Amino acid sequence: MKIEHVAFWVKDLELMRSFYEKYFGAVSNEKYHNPVKNFESYFLSFDNGSRLEIMTRPDIEDGNNSFEAQKFGIIHLAFETGSKEKVDELTEILRNDGYKIVGEPRTSGDGYYESVILDPENNIIEILK
Repeated sequence: MKIEHVAFWVKDLELMRSFYEKYFGAVSNEKYHNPVKNFESYFLSFDNGSRLEIMTRPDIEDGNNSFEAQKFGIIHLAFETGSKEKVDELTEILRNDGYKIVGEPRTSGDGYYESVILDPENNIIEILK
């Protein structure tokens, strides 16, 4: 058994699609639109076969994502780069492009070399070796 995809609500569907395409190599399908439910989504596919579904609908309430005030539920996405150098490189690219780095590159207590950043809507992203 494997996880087929993970989905989350977003405010700005196009911004989020572009972010994951540009920095994490996602390939998007065509936008799905259900006018009856005023629902739109993309499936973002990654090289290893994993997928992320990003969805939007105007009536979804803001979840007030916060790195500092975390709550129960899914808390982060982790992307594996394959090397410490790639973790450092991607972290610097994101920093230079104005994204918030909330965890500088380091070896974590559970043995991962990682950095932690926030995506455009403050979802927590771990970048791993």
